[in-house]
Amino acid sequence: MQRLQDKVVIITGGASGIGRAASLRFAGEGATVVIWDVNAEKAESTRVEIEAQGGKAEVAIVDTTNAEQVEAAAQAAQQQFGRLDVLINNAGITWDSTLKKMTLQQWQQVLDVNLTGVFNCTKAVAPFMEAQQSGRIINTASVVGLYGNFGQANYAATKAGLIGLTKTLAKELGKYNITVNAVAPGFVATEMIGTIPEKVIDRMKERTPLRRLGKPEDIANAYLFLASEEASFVSGAVLSVDGAVTI
Repeated sequence: MQRLQDKVVIITGGASGIGRAASLRFAGEGATVVIWDVNAEKAESTRVEIEAQGGKAEVAIVDTTNAEQVEAAAQAAQQQFGRLDVLINNAGITWDSTLKKMTLQQWQQVLDVNLTGVFNCTKAVAPFMEAQQSGRIINTASVVGLYGNFGQANYAATKAGLIGLTKTLAKELGKYNITVNAVAPGFVATEMIGTIPEKVIDRMKERTPLRRLGKPEDIANAYLFLASEEASFVSGAVLSVDGAVTI
């Protein structure tokens, strides 16, 4: 028996990077994966890859900052599958700058996607989980949300906010048998760091005791654990997956 046989899993930002790795991993464990993303081409590519491997996936083009769009997508998924078991709030962006140079647009857009988007998705999906008296909600935080990072005031604020949101929702939703946890990745080799100079990446590796960047699959495996029955008594936790960079 696969670990997530017949479960329905929504993954925001599920078309690329960590989200894509999670989509493939969860489908491989028997889940039906519902990819919410704004990039239709990448989302379809991920769906095709999942189905080529014998998995099940659906795609919905969803802007998580648009509450009405999110609500409609959640309703559609519930109507199609009759249940929603796991929500992974993985979608996120960066727009880095020091406080002195950061514009209000940079600040607001990162907050809209990384924090308000998570609120929108969770608010839309949680009622269905409450009705079925079960569910797993997993939020993608960051080590930056725990310790801050130069030039990332907006990003750090959203990820710290997600940690507070995670702990609060774990208290609010626990009575419905819904767990709420966060994963805090360290430096991970995704498209998001593709524009970073090689010498900076080398410094990231040097700062990490394991002497490498994380792989998207490393984070997907953490998501899988928190979504599985093995983690049924884990809630309100922040799991750092960072190669010990923060100690």
